[in-house]
Amino acid sequence: MTTSTPKTKASFFQKLCGHLKTVHQHRALVRKHCFACGLYKQGLLHDLSKYSPGELIPSIRYYQGYRSPYPYEKELKGYSLGWLHHKGRNLHHWEYWYDTFPDQGWVPIQMPDKYLAESICDRIAACKTYHKDDYTDGDALEYFLTKVDGKYMHPKTAESMERLLRMVKEKGEDAAFAYIRDYLKNNIPL
Repeated sequence: MTTSTPKTKASFFQKLCGHLKTVHQHRALVRKHCFACGLYKQGLLHDLSKYSPGELIPSIRYYQGYRSPYPYEKELKGYSLGWLHHKGRNLHHWEYWYDTFPDQGWVPIQMPDKYLAESICDRIAACKTYHKDDYTDGDALEYFLTKVDGKYMHPKTAESMERLLRMVKEKGEDAAFAYIRDYLKNNIPL
């Protein structure tokens, strides 16, 4: 059995309930982390697009319970309409920060610090949500280092992301969130 194959055939209702439970748990963790960073509005509004039909319907259809539904949809179809919708509406995703220029083509844009901070909170919460009791403070850094994200981000965004995730691993999330909160409050670049 491959990791992309569901272990059992779940009903629509089971997938709906499982997906909503996962989204609620994830959003609660992001909210807690954003509040620790002083990002109250972003904590409250984080990932509300997941309740829109463009994301909710494919997420239920491709729900597996142990990872985001988007990779599974990509494996089956070669793309994910849910992910395309999501990343185009949520500024805490580095993929949102791309634009075209006549003389350069597609170019990564540096993420504003408040969205970079929310992205850190999002990554930690996603690891906690899916790793559950096996979560460690190094999980979000490991995910970042093993995926292609840093290769395609704006170089300053990638450097800051890695440095802050390394801080979470080495000093713990409370210290990292306090650092982020102080830098944002004083308008010092992360």
